[in-house]
Amino acid sequence: MRIRSILPIICILLISCGKKNGVPAEFIQPSKMQSVFWDFIRADALTTAQNKNNNTSPEAIAENVKLQKQVFALHQVTKDEFYNSLDYYNAHPALMKVLMDSIINKANREKQNNANMFNPGIVK
Repeated sequence: MRIRSILPIICILLISCGKKNGVPAEFIQPSKMQSVFWDFIRADALTTAQNKNNNTSPEAIAENVKLQKQVFALHQVTKDEFYNSLDYYNAHPALMKVLMDSIINKANREKQNNANMFNPGIVK
């Protein structure tokens, strides 16, 4: 009798501890999502920089869509997979925080590497 009452609890614990990163298989996994999202953000920044005066013009929007398609093709994901995964991460703040922290760290490393490239006297 006692085993029957404990069995559901054990099953729930096993299921909840089964996945280490907590992202279901139908979504882009964290390491890949970091790479895709990083390139996605850079593509958006490039479009914004190129169209400072009017980044909502039809040409700017078309350029942004073109760059997004290139990012998705590069990483072999579809637009729907990316946006569904992004929705999942947005709905799970702890996962989104880890994702964004890794992207921020990557941006800081890249910024530092670029600064060192233009200032060869700085050695770290």
